[in-house]
Amino acid sequence: MKAGSRFLNAVSAVALSASLVTTGGTAVTLVSATSAQAAVIQRVEVRGATRVSAETVRANITIVPGKTFSNTDIDASIQRLFATGYFSDVQMGVSGGTLVVTVSENQLINQVVFNGNRKIKDEKLKTVVRSESLGPYSETTVQSDIQAIRDAYAAIGRSDATVTTQVVPVGEGRVNLAFVINEGDRTKIAQINFVGNQAYSNSRLQSVINTKESGILTFLSRKDVYNEDKLRADEEALRQFYFNNGYADFRVISSEAVLDEATNKYTVTFTVEEGERYKFGDVNVESTVEGIDPEELRGLLETKPGRTYSARDVQDSMSEISRRVAAKGYPFARVTPRGNRDFGTGTIAVDYLVDQGERAYVERIEIRGNTRTRDYVIRREFDISEGDAFNQEVITRAKRRLEALGFFAAVNISTTQGSQPDRVVLVVDVQDQSTGSFGIGAGYETGNDGGFKVEASIEEKNFLGRGQYIRVAAGAGADSRDYSLSFTEPYFLGYRLAAGFDLFRNEDDSEDNYSVNTQGFSLRVTAPITEELSTTFRYNYTEFDYNSGDLDDLSVPYRRVVTQGPWVRSSVSNVITYDSLDDRILPREGIYATLTNEFAGIGGDSDYYKIYGKGRYYQTLMRDADIIGSLALGAGYMTPTNGNVQVFDQFTLGSSDIRGFESAGIGPRMTNGDSLGGTTYFTASAEASFPLPGVSRDAGFRGAVFADAGTLYGNKVKLGGDTAEGTDASLRASVGASLIWASPFGPLRFDYAIPIKKEDFDETQRFKFGISSQF
Repeated sequence: MKAGSRFLNAVSAVALSASLVTTGGTAVTLVSATSAQAAVIQRVEVRGATRVSAETVRANITIVPGKTFSNTDIDASIQRLFATGYFSDVQMGVSGGTLVVTVSENQLINQVVFNGNRKIKDEKLKTVVRSESLGPYSETTVQSDIQAIRDAYAAIGRSDATVTTQVVPVGEGRVNLAFVINEGDRTKIAQINFVGNQAYSNSRLQSVINTKESGILTFLSRKDVYNEDKLRADEEALRQFYFNNGYADFRVISSEAVLDEATNKYTVTFTVEEGERYKFGDVNVESTVEGIDPEELRGLLETKPGRTYSARDVQDSMSEISRRVAAKGYPFARVTPRGNRDFGTGTIAVDYLVDQGERAYVERIEIRGNTRTRDYVIRREFDISEGDAFNQEVITRAKRRLEALGFFAAVNISTTQGSQPDRVVLVVDVQDQSTGSFGIGAGYETGNDGGFKVEASIEEKNFLGRGQYIRVAAGAGADSRDYSLSFTEPYFLGYRLAAGFDLFRNEDDSEDNYSVNTQGFSLRVTAPITEELSTTFRYNYTEFDYNSGDLDDLSVPYRRVVTQGPWVRSSVSNVITYDSLDDRILPREGIYATLTNEFAGIGGDSDYYKIYGKGRYYQTLMRDADIIGSLALGAGYMTPTNGNVQVFDQFTLGSSDIRGFESAGIGPRMTNGDSLGGTTYFTASAEASFPLPGVSRDAGFRGAVFADAGTLYGNKVKLGGDTAEGTDASLRASVGASLIWASPFGPLRFDYAIPIKKEDFDETQRFKFGISSQF
């Protein structure tokens, strides 16, 4: 394709020179002036444009009638016209006071089709290519589309896919464009090896990286797809793992992937150098900023002498110091850690230097790589915007927030020089990953009305790429039905407030002579207090519809204590949440705790005050064996605020609070066996989880052993002449084992518990299968 540029100045003589520039195999002849006086034209005449309007041509040139222009404007106008993709040739010349623009139009694409594709649907490929129906046909664009299609197949493990094109003229300057695809075979990962590791086994390091060996179900997660960017992300994951576990000298010497063409499988090898393991030595804070007291800052440090060295603790300490210094009015203050290794004692002394950093401002934030998540979802995690003072701590905090969202397989934030020395451009590179999951749970109850109960749910954490959370669940037993819908907008009204609602309905017809239907909703909003602490306010509305077959028969369950429905509970509550977990799916360190205050009496039939909470602490017991221990404590107390409470207001313990017992399976009961709930409860749990011996850790299977104990007692319900049993604080306890699977459908868990201390009237449930959640 050849394009000419001719500029004739009718006012003065111009020395002309022609140069031939070859780019990507296409020769473009540009004739430019080596010296010329500025010219002025009176009008622009467009020739050769039939499908593209003359106004479109004029809108894409920088030359305006009545204003001077030069050869630079000519070159810029030609480039802009070619960039539209509508033209195969552009020529410009001046005749008198008229600029004549002569164009040759590209053919129009009548239809774009894809042939041979089965693994990637047409709808997906249409979002990848730039060629489109009724758009211009451009060979340059088509070549770019071919590469984009190949990249899309490489992302699903088909890097040997080939793409060709067929162009069929259909008349009137139109063509049909077909991309012919040979998908090839899917490449897999046969083996992941580590060389040079002594402190941790291959299987432990394989659990750290995102790339996995091919297995039976890896076609669902696509984690066995080789990708150069994923390999770089795996290198960084290894560095962070070692740096956070004392190995400050760790290096990834090399990482490579070798393809065996005979089997179409990769062998990935990481060669590492671990170095020595360190503990923290002396830790000090120094400040050159007037008005900043180093001793005041020492109390903020997470790095303590004698502890195992951790880069995360150093970063957290820097974050706390930066926040405190910025709050005192020093936005440009810089916190720099300086480490001093003592090889004799195996310690690293850390000095934090606080000084007045260079003044720099954010010119712009550039986001790349997000194919699904919208730009504003990423931007709102930054406490900084264009024009603000540059602060490295704020950038680091934004990176942690983006990683915590769970939307991205990799997050990298870098800086480049802006348009001026004191301007910085933030470049945010992300890689979207799957955020949807399908869950299924089941349990078997062994009481008089025992049987299987099943629940299925669909969850999406990044709905439509907007960062919104939605979950739909439905469950069924022999005589029961459960439905629920939850939705959360994480940035309500543009603020960091997570607002949402929950809808639910339960239908229970398990008894012959009565039924209980429960339905309601809650409205909630959560506000952060610190990075680890948040508070949630809720309004809760629940309607209970109790129906018995015989209103006069006092032997019917609950007839003495419950009025025929409907019966309404309206309450407000506040939840304080502390979350320092290192991982939401498989936490190895940290605490997750909640404390709830609830008041009922905002209308309705219930009047009470409740306070209850639960906390779980995680700690890795054996690092190489990846044995994780956890301890949990829970407690609650309620009291009526206006007379007695309703039977449905009192606490009941679920089957996950003390495994081995049904929901509402322990605590005070009426003489006919109906659960009354209780006013006070205490629970405790200890658990140790571990990889299953002989099973690849990439499969996601873990085992666990546990011991649970607790009690539920007290009663404030009027019994109408009846009596209650089990109102004392008798202890219940159970022991058991679990099988946990981080499946492609979501985390699943199977528990088998044996009650070792119980009352005769308790209802047990030894088997339980469902979502793996211990928070």
